[in-house]
This record gives sequence, structure tokens and C-alpha cells, in this order.
Amino acid sequence: MAQLESEYIKTGKLRYVVRDFPLEAIHPQAFRAAEATHCGRDQGKYWEMHHQLFANQRSLAVGDLPGHAQAVGLDVPAFQRCLDSNKHAVRVRADLAEGQRAGISGTPTFFLGAIDGDSKMKVVRTLRGAQPYAAFKAAIDSVLSTQK
Repeated sequence: MAQLESEYIKTGKLRYVVRDFPLEAIHPQAFRAAEATHCGRDQGKYWEMHHQLFANQRSLAVGDLPGHAQAVGLDVPAFQRCLDSNKHAVRVRADLAEGQRAGISGTPTFFLGAIDGDSKMKVVRTLRGAQPYAAFKAAIDSVLSTQK
């Protein structure tokens, strides 16, 4: 992603939005992990927590999460209070429902499109599954070329 960020995001041509889509049938701890990333965001470390959890997918039990919070430099008691409160559960459920309405059945799924006059995105391309940099670059270049 860093290579894409340097080419597109810094020029203001690309907007990157992340939504939660925890697949609990496959990953029973995914919902709480999604909440944990938002508790990390509350302390300004969403991406750090996201990367930490992604790198440690085999240790996402509720008891493991405070250790991951500590590893990324979060205030662990505040993180634990956030997680215990289920503060972000509504947001995660809303993202999941939105994804289901959009036809998402697996992760990752990426929608690429153009912003219309009402500031809504018209989906032009969909990329499903992990893709190499070249696939993203080609898809993004294709979408951007239709906007000129």
C-alpha cells in the first residue's frame, strides 16, 4: 500500500476507505479484533493495531488483545475499558451489514470508482482477494483515466 500511497494519495487523486467485514464463521475472534482496531484508533493508532493483529492472526483471543495493544504502545487500561464497553460494536455491525448489501462474501474486497456530483462513489471496478501491486496500479490507472 505504501507504494500506492506515494503515487496516488499524496496527489489527492485517491481516497482509501476501510470497512470492517469480520467473517466469524471462519475467524471466531474477528469481530472482537475489529473492535480492538477501533479502540486503537481512539488512541491515534488504528493502523498500528490493524497491522499488529493482521501479523498475529493466530493469537486474537480476547485475552491476547491487551498484549497487542501494549506492543503498539497503547494505554492498555484505556484500551481494555474501550474493548470491555463494546463501544465500537455498533459500527462494526453496520460495516458488516453494508458489506453484505454490497455483495461482499470474502475479504479483502476492494471497490474502485469515481465520485459523482452527489459525492457518492460509482463503482467502476472490484478487486477480490489479495492482489499484487501491479493489479492495483492497473485498476486505479484505469479508473483515473475515465475521470479525465
